[in-house]
Amino acid sequence: MHRLTWVQPEDLLGHELRQAALDGREATVIAARWKAAGGKEAPLRAGASPDQPSRYLRQLARDLLDELADLPSRLAGREPTDLEKIKACCPDWPAPARAAGSRALALEAAWLGRAVGCLLGKPVEKLPLEAIRQLAGSTGNWPLNTYFTARGVPAELLRSHPWNRRSAPTSLAENIDGMPEDDDLNYPLLNLLLLRRHGRAFTTQDVATLWLDELPAGRTFTAERIAYRNLLLGLEPPHTARHRNPFREWIGALIRADVHGWTNPGDPAAAAEQAHRDATLTHTANGVYAAMFTAATIAGAATGTHDIHACLRTGLTVIPPASRLSQAIRHAIRLAAETADFDEVVDELHATYAHTHHWVHAIPNTALIAAALTHADGDFTGSICKAVSGGWDTDSNGATAGSIAALLTGDPERLPDRWTAPLKNRLATSVADFDGTGFDALAHLTHVEASRP
Repeated sequence: MHRLTWVQPEDLLGHELRQAALDGREATVIAARWKAAGGKEAPLRAGASPDQPSRYLRQLARDLLDELADLPSRLAGREPTDLEKIKACCPDWPAPARAAGSRALALEAAWLGRAVGCLLGKPVEKLPLEAIRQLAGSTGNWPLNTYFTARGVPAELLRSHPWNRRSAPTSLAENIDGMPEDDDLNYPLLNLLLLRRHGRAFTTQDVATLWLDELPAGRTFTAERIAYRNLLLGLEPPHTARHRNPFREWIGALIRADVHGWTNPGDPAAAAEQAHRDATLTHTANGVYAAMFTAATIAGAATGTHDIHACLRTGLTVIPPASRLSQAIRHAIRLAAETADFDEVVDELHATYAHTHHWVHAIPNTALIAAALTHADGDFTGSICKAVSGGWDTDSNGATAGSIAALLTGDPERLPDRWTAPLKNRLATSVADFDGTGFDALAHLTHVEASRP
């Protein structure tokens, strides 16, 4: 029988131990008890699921997860999740602003850019950095400049580093026929639906209800799957984000943030607050900050500016400066500004984070996105290619970088045809009745929400 992943306590315990090490909880004794009982460490990269555990090991994992939750964190004071406490940590929190007018063409570019970046990264999601470089280089596509292809890749290389099996059939250059389903597009669609039903004053409970109504449980992963399970157990937000959820600082909330920025052009504070209400269903601290940073950056880009560096600075104003995420983003931006060869930037980021953070963690991935946008100076092709070529969560990073960089262009006609034509103005999704919808129609619906008082 297929074993359900991302929710079993023996799978979660190793990830929670690593999260404890990152957020300043002393878990040495608990880790020793888990190891002595035969428990396994959580892999930093994708790997096979553990064998079916004994009843004792599963129950021990449950008990230890609860013990870990009670451990105090030395970082709690500088990394709060409560919105008012976050604001208190941010000396440059932006003043509320009347949202600037948005343009449907710019929003169409943003939707397209998100899809293109996601599609570019899909075949190599979960692969190590060296494999991405070898696969692209074997077809003359390095530095990365267009979609991946299997044509011309040596068979031996594909045996050593096979494409993402779930994505490759629809995301390699020779197979693209519209935008295939992906959670990086499903969540923006859900948030568009959220705003259509509840407006800007939506609550975190509204997000939860919408998910239960419209989001198939099988299309959720990591923190989102845990929160979904917690809702079904009767837990309410924000406890849904905390209960036996070691993925609460991973990338899931970030990939849901775009619509909050798109619909608040020129008002990064409002964008960040919307992102916070969304994110706290599933995430805490740096996982929430990643969504707030992204939403505020996009709100800046949605004003018609072409200055990506100013947009990134705006994003940093809504997250605590002493947080690990803020420090990682600033480090990445400095590296990108000072280093001519982007491969060297990526190597330094991997040397800093790859041995301590899971490949889906929000901190290294958000830092990589900021580095890619900085190094490319906001250019669309440069931004998505650098974001994907940096590895880790390639489709999510490509999607966010693509959304921001395309928004800066202001017009879908300014996106190279080789990127957008294969999408055929059509995306697939399991969300509500959006399946087969065109990006122009999505832009119109988003524009309506952005224009609401």
